[in-house]
This record gives sequence, C-alpha cells and structure tokens, in this order.
Amino acid sequence: MSITTTPTTPTTTAAAELALRHELGDLVRLPMDDDYDVVRTPWNVAVAQRPAAVSVPTSADDVVRVVRAAARHGLRVAPQGTGHGAGARDTDLSRTVLVRTTAMRDVSVDLTTRTVRVGAGAIWDDVVPVVAEHGLAVLHGSSPDVGVVGYTLGGGIGWYARAHGLSANHVRAVELVTAEGELVRASAEEHTDLFWAVRGGGGSFGVVTAIELELLPIADAYAGMLLWDGSRADEVVRTWARWTHDLPEDTTTSCRILRLPPLPELPPFLSGRTVVVVDGAVLGDDATGAARIAALRALEPEMDTFARTPAAALSRLHMDPEGPTPSVGGSLTLDGLDDATVDAFLGAVGPDVPCALLVSELRHLGGALARRARDGGALDHLPFGYLAFFVAVAPTPEVAALGAADVARVREALGQLSTGRELLNFAEGPVDASTAFDAAAWERLRAVRRSVDPTGLFAPTNEVPVGA
Repeated sequence: MSITTTPTTPTTTAAAELALRHELGDLVRLPMDDDYDVVRTPWNVAVAQRPAAVSVPTSADDVVRVVRAAARHGLRVAPQGTGHGAGARDTDLSRTVLVRTTAMRDVSVDLTTRTVRVGAGAIWDDVVPVVAEHGLAVLHGSSPDVGVVGYTLGGGIGWYARAHGLSANHVRAVELVTAEGELVRASAEEHTDLFWAVRGGGGSFGVVTAIELELLPIADAYAGMLLWDGSRADEVVRTWARWTHDLPEDTTTSCRILRLPPLPELPPFLSGRTVVVVDGAVLGDDATGAARIAALRALEPEMDTFARTPAAALSRLHMDPEGPTPSVGGSLTLDGLDDATVDAFLGAVGPDVPCALLVSELRHLGGALARRARDGGALDHLPFGYLAFFVAVAPTPEVAALGAADVARVREALGQLSTGRELLNFAEGPVDASTAFDAAAWERLRAVRRSVDPTGLFAPTNEVPVGA
C-alpha cells in the first residue's frame, strides 16, 4: 500500500518542528531540546550540521514513522550513521530531519547462507569480531568505528579489496524505507533497480535500516606494518610505488607519511616524529607473505610487525583514530604511480615541506577492484590504480583553516595527474557526485532516483539529483 506523503499545507520550519513533536514525541529532538547538540553532532565534530530536527530511531518502524511525518510536514529527510563523511554534504539542513541510525546496531550471522545481517547503525567493531568467531570475515574497512552501511554502500575498500573487490558488490540485500514510507527489501530478486542503485549510489533512494553481507572464509592473514623515519620517505615511497606495479592480487597495502603530534598517549619513540609507514595484508601462508614483502623488508625498517594475524584484529591494523574526531581532508585518484607522480607527491607532503597534514596516504587499488563485478551495483569497479588521501586534525577553526589550505595545496599539486574520478567514501568536502560514476551508470542512477523519490524527499551526502 502506498502512503500519501505530500505536505498537507505549506508551513514554516518552526510550525513543522512543533508538528513533528506533537506527532512523534521524543522520537525527534528539536533545537530547543537540551540534547539537540549531542544528537546532531557527527563523528567528524568539526562539521556543524544544524537540522530542523534529529531522530535517533531504534527500529525500522521508527524510521517509517519519521519518514512519513517529515514528508507530511514539508521537511526533507537526511539519513546518517556515524557521520564520518559529514563534511561532504552540500545541502542546507534547516528544513530537514536528520535521521541518525546509530542506535540500530543488531548483528546476526547465518552460517547456512554464510551471510551477516547488520543494523544500519552498526560499526565494523560490532561485526568483525562476531563473524571471526566462525572463521569468517567481511570486507571491512581500515577503521573499526566506521559505519558498516555508509562504508559499504559508498563502495568500500579494505585489506582484502585487491583479491575480492568492492564491499558494495558483496551485498546480498538491503532493507530500507522509501519516500512513500514503505519498508522494502531490495535484492537480486526483488526491487532490482533499487538494489542496483544503492550499491555505490548511497543514500539518495531511502533510509537504510539493515544490510545483508556475504561472508568470506578468511580466518587470518599475513599482515602488519613496516615503519621508517621520515628522512627515508623518498627511498621508501619510490620503492613501494615500483613494488606495487606487478604485485599479485592477494596483497593490499597503503603507504603513508605521518606527522605525529607530541602527545603523551603516543609511545615516546613516535611522539612528535614524522615517519613513513607501509601496512597491509597478504592472503596467503607465511612463506607467501614473507616473499611478497621481501623488497620492502630489504629497506630495513625500524619496526616490522608483519606476521600471521587473526581476521578479528585487521580492522585496527591501520591505527585510524577511534571516537569523534575533528578533521579536514581530501582525496584524489591516480591511474598510476610513475616517477613524476611520486615527485609531485613528495614535493607536496615530503618530510622537509612545512605541512599541517597528519596523514598523507597512498592506497594501492587495482586487482579485483579494477574488474567489473558480475551483477554488481552502480559502482561495480574502480577504473584507476591508486587513491591519494590527506587528513589534518582540526581542533579549532584556525587549525582547520591551516589544514584545509594544505589539502587544497596538495590537490592542486597533484591535480594534473589525477583521473578526475572521485571515490565518494573519501570525499571530505562537497564534490560533484557524478564524477564517481561512468556516464551510463550516472544516468541510470538519476532515472532510479526519479522513479523512487520524484519529489526529492531524501537529502543524503553526495546526492544523486532528482531533476532531469
């Protein structure tokens, strides 16, 4: 049954907020509520999002009620989980209900179908240890507190990516509330256009309440990190870049220059230092793993943790910050890493360059990521070989401005070498979402959006527009 969601009468934002409170009670928090600032704040606390109302539903039925009420009162709906990529939003939220799904964190494993069903608010730390108990793994990312749904439906690249491709293409089903206020299940057998669109197209098509993911028979990997002093950056980055050119698909790594602040919580030998780190995982036995990284070990790192590592530990391999963190950042994609590209990278972020960036990272893609997935979604492959990603911590507006200036400087330095394609999961500021897709996929995404949300009820990050 379809639900009429056309606004009953034109209304002011204040009137709509009061109508929501009357209809939904404590299921919505309004700007006058004491906890409004708490529930509106995303993981990236440097982003000040100020919606008309915030809802933190605990069930799919709650989401249905919120979507129907928002539509009736002339407000849009913005789905959000953790809010890691909140800075990429370019829509005004002043007439929008922000739906934070953070309370919906149920996880259930089905060993018969070898799948896991995950609530929309779950983070990887809710899922990875649970499936690891069964000798299985999911295609998780490099941070344990990133939201499963946002990461996965935005594409998803992690430590198994070169062997198994994008996480989005290992989704078995998605449960979501549509613009008509209906809870539907989209899969390869039902609501197939919707299923195609959300896998890579993200939150423009509804509020996801749960997702079903394929599980892989991975119990452990040969994984770890190699660390050198920052003075070795030129040698290490160039060696790593050459090493990746013919690397088998069983190996996925990143190379980072880290400018670590002098913080007491850091080990004394790292505090205040600039270092170069290569980390990653090899899906093979110890002999295979050791052979894969031999060329890097020959550079005699001062720290080497590569060893047999349980799958449950891999989500913390990258040592990404956990908990709400203020940051600014940016990314771009590269076809390859030739000498000119490495020159540009080191010239922009090398250890002798004054720079506010905490992380200057290169990720090796290719392998299965570069091949179109059979029956894949809107983002079924990545037609580029590397990702460059830059982050600065932004505890104050002044420091944020310095970090943003460095991000812009680095993007400009590497811009002529970029593919021009965006990877939306790594967008830290507003970007043209169409640049994440090929032309045919983008036009199909827009057609699906017009079909399922013709009035533009949903206001996601990296929105697929409704207009023709």
